[in-house]
Amino acid sequence: MRRILSSSFIGSAIEYYDFILYATAASIVFNKVFFADLGPGFALFASFATLATGYVARPLGGILFGHYGDRIGRKKMLVLSMLLMGGATTLIGVLPVTAQVGIIAPVMLVLLRIIQGIAVGGEWGGAALMALESAPQQKRGFAASFANAGGPAGAVLATLVVSGVSAASGSHFLDWGWRIPFLFSALLIVVGMVIRLKVAETPMFRKLARASEKRKLPLLDVLRNHPRAVIITLIATMSFYCCQGILTVWGVSVAVENGVDREGVLNWKAAGAVLTLIVCFYTARLSDRIGRRTMLTIAGIGGIVLAYPLLMLLTNGTLWGFAIAIVVGNGIVQGALFGPIGAYIAEQFPTHVRYTGASLSYQGASLLGAGFTPMIVTGLMIAGGGTFWLVGAFWMAVILAGTIAVRFTPEGTKVKLD
Repeated sequence: MRRILSSSFIGSAIEYYDFILYATAASIVFNKVFFADLGPGFALFASFATLATGYVARPLGGILFGHYGDRIGRKKMLVLSMLLMGGATTLIGVLPVTAQVGIIAPVMLVLLRIIQGIAVGGEWGGAALMALESAPQQKRGFAASFANAGGPAGAVLATLVVSGVSAASGSHFLDWGWRIPFLFSALLIVVGMVIRLKVAETPMFRKLARASEKRKLPLLDVLRNHPRAVIITLIATMSFYCCQGILTVWGVSVAVENGVDREGVLNWKAAGAVLTLIVCFYTARLSDRIGRRTMLTIAGIGGIVLAYPLLMLLTNGTLWGFAIAIVVGNGIVQGALFGPIGAYIAEQFPTHVRYTGASLSYQGASLLGAGFTPMIVTGLMIAGGGTFWLVGAFWMAVILAGTIAVRFTPEGTKVKLD
C-alpha cells in the first residue's frame, strides 16, 4: 500500500509539475515571447487562450485513457500518460519564439499544450483509482487524496523552480531562463517511470477482469446509465478549479502587472500550494469520518463568504495582500474542496466504468472551471471598468452551484465499491 500511495503521489506531482509550469509561464512569460506584438492586454488574453487549450484537451484525454483504463487496466495508462506529458513539456523548452520563426511558434506551442492536456486528462483518474481501489473502505478518502495532493506538490515544485531560475537568470529570464524548468521535466519523467513501473494493477480491476465480459465502449455505458452522476460531480468539482484559475493563474498575472515583485509572488504561490497539500490530506481524512458531502459543504460555504475579501487583497498591488489571499484562498479554501473530491467522484461510479466516468466529470470540470476562468475573469474586469465586482459574483456563483450539486449526491463513504 505504501508503494501504491507513493506512486500515485509522486507520479501525479511530476505530471502536474509539467502542467502547472505552463500555467505559470502563461502568466508571466508567454505573453512577452510568443504574443508581444499584440499589446499587453491582448497578449495576456492570447497567452491565457493557449493555456485554455490544454484544459479543452483534458476531457478528451479522460475519455481516451478512461476507455482503455477500464478495458485493459489502470497501470498501463498511467505509464503512457507520463511519457506523453514528459515529451511535450521538454519540447516546449526548446521551442523557438515568434521573433525567430513567426506564426509557427505559437502554433507549435498550442499543439504541445494539447498533448499536455490529453496526458494529464488520463493521469488523475488512473492515479486516484490505483490508490482508492487498493485501500480499505474506511480509508478510501485518505488514499485517493494522494493522487489529488500530487497537484499542489507539483505546483510547489514548478513555482520554486521558476522562481529560482528567475532569480538566477535575472534580466535573461525572458531570453533563455524560462526554458530551464521545461527541460528539467525530462529528468523528472525518468524518476517517475522507475517508480510507476513497479506498481501492480488494482485488486478491484483484477477481480473485474476475471469475472466479466469484455467492455467494448465504457463511454457509452457511462452516458447511457450514469449521466446524472457525470453532470452533478462535474458541477461539484468546478468549485475548486475556479479557485485555482482565479488565485494561481489570473491572480499571479494581476499581481506581477501591478508591480509586485515577481519572485515574491512566485514564492508565496508556492507557500499557498504547500498549505493546500497539508489541508488536502487533513480534509480527505476528515471526510472518511464525517462524510464527503459534509466536508465539501463546509468548504463551499467558506469559499462563498471569503470570495470578495480575497479579491480585494489579491488586487491591491501589494505583496502582503497577495500573500494573504493566496494562503487563505489557495491554501485553505481550495485545499478543503480538493481533499475529498477524488473519493467523492470515484464513489459515484461502478468499477467497470469508474475510470471513464470519474475522468469525464473531473476533466470536464477542469476545462470549465480552470481552463476558461482566467479568460472569463479578464473579460469581466474589462467589462467592469477595471473593478473586480463582476469577478466576485462569478466566483461565488460557481462555488454555490458546486455546493448545491454536492447535496444532490448520495454519501459515498458507506458504499462497498466492489
